[in-house]
Amino acid sequence: MTLNAEEIADHPALHRCVRLQALAMNQAYQANPRLSSVFATQQRWLMAHIGLALHFRRDPGDYRKEATAARIIDAIRQHQVASRNTADAFIKEMLHYNFIEVVPAEEDARIRPVQPTPSSLEEVVGWMLAHLQTLDGLDGANRLSLFLARSDALARLQPLVADGLLSSHPVREPKQTFSLFTWLNNGGAVMDWLISGIDPDHAGQDRIPTVVVSIGDFGGWLKLSRTHLARKLRDAEEMGSIGWLGQRGQSVMWVSRDFYNEYMTAQAVKLAIIDAAFAEAFGAQASS
Repeated sequence: MTLNAEEIADHPALHRCVRLQALAMNQAYQANPRLSSVFATQQRWLMAHIGLALHFRRDPGDYRKEATAARIIDAIRQHQVASRNTADAFIKEMLHYNFIEVVPAEEDARIRPVQPTPSSLEEVVGWMLAHLQTLDGLDGANRLSLFLARSDALARLQPLVADGLLSSHPVREPKQTFSLFTWLNNGGAVMDWLISGIDPDHAGQDRIPTVVVSIGDFGGWLKLSRTHLARKLRDAEEMGSIGWLGQRGQSVMWVSRDFYNEYMTAQAVKLAIIDAAFAEAFGAQASS
């Protein structure tokens, strides 16, 4: 049995499990901020999933099914995730920082497939493990151990996760404050940092205290422009989604219960997509 988004959202253990998940995302970000940033912005996150899915579904014996830059860009445009220019710039950035690499074609030199580098795949595995651990924490299943036991687990699971994310309206069109941060550079990391510092026992309060006091320190940890981050935080403050318990910059930042619930709802939707993909990828093993 898979967990649907409503069951996940209503689960009493969700807040503590997702807090641990957010902490794991923070640790990954600290270990490799530039690579983690690929998964910390909505548009880049979806473009990366599209490219990975094409890579895992490639057919090395058929040049028409190789994961080339051109095919990835076309798929990004077909899914209406980004323009051709934005997708092309993303591919070039991934090549520049050695997150992906060109693979020489054996039969036709004009065909230049690209593939993720080992360090990039490690980052994706870590992302997947964090979410599978959350799901196991909710129902006591063994997704994590099953995933780790199979050498082909990522190749089987990731394309199905990508399909689910790209076809999900709540994922593609997030609500209000969540949407405000998903388009900020490293916005996902901003939200994970805020949520990771929240005591789940305070989740029912109208103004939920975080551990953030200084915007400068917050932006420095995230490698974000203090001015850019402060502008986004002011936008969120005007929406009533965040605020300060006392004087700005000298007291603890709070997040509203609505914003916190938006984050948890978004996590529930994503986790349900991953769980459904896991069940499809591993069949009877997933429920054993």
